[in-house]
Amino acid sequence: ADGNIHVYGPLRGRALAGVKGDRDARIFCHSLEAELVSIAGDFKLDEDLRGTLWKRAVHIRLNDQALDISAL
Repeated sequence: ADGNIHVYGPLRGRALAGVKGDRDARIFCHSLEAELVSIAGDFKLDEDLRGTLWKRAVHIRLNDQALDISAL
């Protein structure tokens, strides 16, 4: 997506937001189960995502050069 991604259910597979360089793009989902999430080219794989926020509602944004994942 060029901009934000909203998923009103489980986020599975790959989610790429801000693919044209929009560093303000966000990803919102009701259940984080993705194999890859990316904002403006910065990404995390599922082995980095699995943790306390796995399968929870989250908000993902780009903070400097790292993805910031927080609970909703």
